[in-house]
Amino acid sequence: MAEPSPSDAPTPVLPPVGFALLGSVSLLWGVNWPAMKMALAAFDPWTFRFACLLVGGATLLAVSLIGRKSLAVPHADRVPMIVSTALNVTGWQVFSSLGLTMMPAGRAAIIAFTMPLWASLLAALLLGERLTRARVAGLGLGLAGMACLLVPDIARIAAAPWGVLFMLAAAVSWAAGTVAVKRHRWSMDSVPLTGWQLLLGGVPVGIGVVVFGHPGDGFAHATATSLWAALYAVSLPVSYSYWAWYRVVTLFPANVASMGTLAIPVIGVLSSAVLLGETVGWPEIAALVLVLSALSLVLLVPGRR
Repeated sequence: MAEPSPSDAPTPVLPPVGFALLGSVSLLWGVNWPAMKMALAAFDPWTFRFACLLVGGATLLAVSLIGRKSLAVPHADRVPMIVSTALNVTGWQVFSSLGLTMMPAGRAAIIAFTMPLWASLLAALLLGERLTRARVAGLGLGLAGMACLLVPDIARIAAAPWGVLFMLAAAVSWAAGTVAVKRHRWSMDSVPLTGWQLLLGGVPVGIGVVVFGHPGDGFAHATATSLWAALYAVSLPVSYSYWAWYRVVTLFPANVASMGTLAIPVIGVLSSAVLLGETVGWPEIAALVLVLSALSLVLLVPGRR
């Protein structure tokens, strides 16, 4: 009898806590896209992003102090923390902020979530993670779902090429940051680690506020809706979700964790329909079916094996 190929080898069972964390991250970040759209109606992207990182980082460090966790960064963690911060936080925040100013938020989110493609390729090259048949098929289905959402707006997207390039840069930066987090064996606790990364990553964004932002204009033009949306966006989607995402990356293979994010843009589109009154048609329904199929292949099939 022939030996099984590496792509067909049994996959380790994924820990249940990872599913719970990934589900909560998908829900919070998915709903965050229409929330950001409402908040950005009043606040400029630089000021808004800086507020998110400042509040999120300070919250996690405060939680660490209350829990009596050390805020000291071990010497072995310092360089990896700077690298992962530059990619996961600063690169993502800056590039996505620029992209959001040049194209509709919903379609920008979809381009950003080509991240699993880049993360899978980088994880295979740098971490030696196996691209099993189920993962390749799941990635293909997920990208097909993204295509269903992009094709109807291809003309508008083509009219904003710089927006597309910035969002692709955001996706690649996040993917590289995911691999960087996975590659290092961290010594410090994940809560203060995430808090420091948010604050450190917010420094270049703060410089962007000084150069490009208009902090005073936001409150002058803010409505109750934009203020509530901003309050939501700067709380759980940043502080909790960034911490939960780092935990997911440590629990799951990098390519599996990244493919788990495919649900986020679909939740974003569906929640935009509820919160913003945007239309849901056959592209959104087809994308939902394809993404759910992709997640079943990547997350559920290995567990059954």
